[in-house]
Amino acid sequence: MADVKSFKLEAPFKPCGDQGQAIEKLTAGVQAGKKHQVLLGVTGSGKTFTMANLIERVQK
Repeated sequence: MADVKSFKLEAPFKPCGDQGQAIEKLTAGVQAGKKHQVLLGVTGSGKTFTMANLIERVQK
């Protein structure tokens, strides 16, 4: 079986604005087994960065 490496986000900045709250709520949803969640934001609002933080937290 291959070694599984954990995802480690390397970014020069931290979540800001509503990103922290979104990360918390999405993390809770993943941990609760929710199959569907929505992250809605305008262009340039940090959706990809928010999801990268989520992936780092839950390692999924």
